[in-house]
Amino acid sequence: MTVYDTPSPVTPSTRPSLSSRWSEWAGYAAAAWSLVYGMLGLFWTFGGAGFPFGVGHDEQAREVSLLEKATPHTVGPVIAVLGIAAAGLALVTIRRRRRELSPFPSVVAATLAVGLAVVIPDYRPLLAVVRLPILTVGAPFDWPEQVGLSDFLSLFMPWPVANQILLMVGGLLWWATAVTWWRRSRSACLNCGRRASTHDAATVESAVRWGRRAVLVAVAIPLLYAATRWAWVMNIPLGLSREGIRIGAREMPGVWIGGALLATMGAMGALLTLGLIQRWGEVYPGWIPRLRGKPVRPRTAIIPASVVSILIGSAGLMFVRAAILGSIEIDSETWGLTVPQLFWPLWSVALAGATFAYNLRRRGPCDRHQVPNPDAD
Repeated sequence: MTVYDTPSPVTPSTRPSLSSRWSEWAGYAAAAWSLVYGMLGLFWTFGGAGFPFGVGHDEQAREVSLLEKATPHTVGPVIAVLGIAAAGLALVTIRRRRRELSPFPSVVAATLAVGLAVVIPDYRPLLAVVRLPILTVGAPFDWPEQVGLSDFLSLFMPWPVANQILLMVGGLLWWATAVTWWRRSRSACLNCGRRASTHDAATVESAVRWGRRAVLVAVAIPLLYAATRWAWVMNIPLGLSREGIRIGAREMPGVWIGGALLATMGAMGALLTLGLIQRWGEVYPGWIPRLRGKPVRPRTAIIPASVVSILIGSAGLMFVRAAILGSIEIDSETWGLTVPQLFWPLWSVALAGATFAYNLRRRGPCDRHQVPNPDAD
């Protein structure tokens, strides 16, 4: 496997876009999101409609959701207090410009981010994301039968699932806020995180080494999952007995084909992950029309890889939680149904690490010098 070790940063634009100035508005966005969601918690506490958690409000919550036993009267006040308190923390911290920040607010922000984006959601946002392209491709052929694009929202994106995606958005905003505050506490550049003492050559060399290992892990785990699903559609008892394969096909027609399609998407994701250490992940290959030879913008790889790592992480934690609580059984004849998913949290961490290493190699020079001055207003 040829690894493209030499970084090829993209020259930054002289006119920064809104997305490139994320450190300026992330804290305000996180505060606004928290305040709105906190007010929703208050609304649900007093009997407002649309509470998205718990059996009775979320039809699929049983043995899936961390908050399957939640009620508006118990969880609603918690949401209200945490949301309003988080908004207040964000606004107070943003206003502290005269001195360097303590690292503590960034730790709180990072904890909120992980809880919102990974811990509370389950596997349903991931299923919705991967099923949409399958339905789009299968729609002209009426496959799956009696399920079309018009049914997508009702079947795969009801309000409880859409709410989980909303939580992930909030988690991303709080993660951006945590990164910004951490960099301010270290007097580092808000845009790239570098300090005056940073040695880019050493950082890039190190990122090449550990980034390669992270990529290999992030490729191996989805291929293990895909191997079981491909085996079942071909009636090969890998992690599931032949009798189990026959029962599944009889009771849920098309289930193994659907599983194989999902596995194929996972395998395609594994192939794309290799781009994080290959030359074609930095320069478009010759077989892509109109783009051949042009540099790949780092965000073209970083954004989707980051989103996928979050979706996989939340789904994987759900399976680990179910295994710990005994909600799923693992034995020699059915291990393929659940064991590959237990490695998904590791897949998520490896993919996130590989993406971070790619970012370190591809980032351009620190030309904006957004290093906060502790004595400035």
